[in-house]
Amino acid sequence: MGCGSSRKVVPEPPELAQVKQEGQGRGSAVGNGPGSAEIAEAARGMQVVRFRAKFDPRVLSRYDIKALIGRGNFSKVVRVEQKATKKPFAIKVMETRMREGREACEAELRVLRRVSHCYIVQLVEVFEAQDCVYMVIELATGGELFDRLIAQRSFTEKDAVRILRMVADGIRYLHTLRITHRDLKPENLLYYHPGAESKILITDFGLANSGNKSGDWTMRTLCGTPEYIAPEVLLRKPYTSAVDMWALGVITFVLLSGFLPFDDESHARLYRKIVRGKYNYTGEPWPSVSHLAKDFIDKLLILDASHRMSAGQALDHPWVVNMAAGSSMKNLQRAISRNLRRKVSPHSQSPGSAQSSKSCYSHKSRRMWSKRNLGVEESPLSEFL
Repeated sequence: MGCGSSRKVVPEPPELAQVKQEGQGRGSAVGNGPGSAEIAEAARGMQVVRFRAKFDPRVLSRYDIKALIGRGNFSKVVRVEQKATKKPFAIKVMETRMREGREACEAELRVLRRVSHCYIVQLVEVFEAQDCVYMVIELATGGELFDRLIAQRSFTEKDAVRILRMVADGIRYLHTLRITHRDLKPENLLYYHPGAESKILITDFGLANSGNKSGDWTMRTLCGTPEYIAPEVLLRKPYTSAVDMWALGVITFVLLSGFLPFDDESHARLYRKIVRGKYNYTGEPWPSVSHLAKDFIDKLLILDASHRMSAGQALDHPWVVNMAAGSSMKNLQRAISRNLRRKVSPHSQSPGSAQSSKSCYSHKSRRMWSKRNLGVEESPLSEFL
């Protein structure tokens, strides 16, 4: 489940690494060492044992811990099975010792306790302990958006619209409640199940904002994921839920091409590109993408937030309406998959593009928490203009 970080790599325990090396040595000489499947199974078993030992007894009395499925800056996510019903769920364990982890936990709970929507991950129950909080939430088993896109054989604009309609519907619901996600990106859009007709779930509300007691719905905190962050946030202006619509524009651009509209290894150069709002539609598969699709993106990636489409307007855009009812168009999957997989050096360019573009899949986007991490606290505003 969306857990604040895209990297879902579990370090190999030292004792297991030793077994692996010894097994490989014996296997090469004698042929009787443990195979990779056995080693992986042993690793999963050891992880489960370690996590079970650390879990609150109240949680263990109701759920069986099955596997670690994700790690974040201040969280771990495990797959569990409810003992009474045998139904699978996820438990997000939020560490609350540090202020940032505590704030993320509080923000996520404020949202999840209020929402009930088919395209937003649902909170089941909560267990609070001294240094952590256990959130039992829906388990999305269908994987991340781009993992699915790469694996399938066909992807058309109609397929993209089906995804974007679900995301926009979820965003419209959140904005109706005055909730701003502030970290929308493909890694936080998960398929509910592996089936072809699975719905999308919006996850990870650790940076979400739901207003304050004075009724002020504008925000000022500098936070987000660099490649998806809106220009008004970088310019330190008071901003609104329109930042989510900018992120939807970036997501649409990537979904239809496999490349980010704004990208650079240097944060300073990346932010300069974002605040200037310059992007292009060169290189494959853009010649095969409709003008209406590009118009949809253009109406989201507008520097003036007050002129950006709202979620409701996005759902009413002619591309969304016509494509949802129309027939499929050209298969874009091969070009998109190639771009997503491509590992480009920081100084190389995408085909036909004047932009430097690394693979936005092989180099996962990084969530940043503060102006210190965003790398702009020492940079004068003039550097981005």
